Amino acid sequence: MKWTDVNDIAIELADRYPDIDPQYVNFVDMHRWICELEEFDDDPARSGEKILEAIQMAWIEEAAD
Repeated sequence: MKWTDVNDIAIELADRYPDIDPQYVNFVDMHRWICELEEFDDDPARSGEKILEAIQMAWIEEAAD
């Protein structure tokens, strides 16, 4: 997965952290968790606030399902 795989990352985070409410996760923790995902294979420095916000929103939607 790459940073642009927003929905795939959100699904993985929802599966890995089912008891976490994503709207209260700070970007530092979320960035670390994404980089720790087994399928994640991108440069950690390529992320930014905009992409992390998009992932967080997708994770919130995924958690609501």
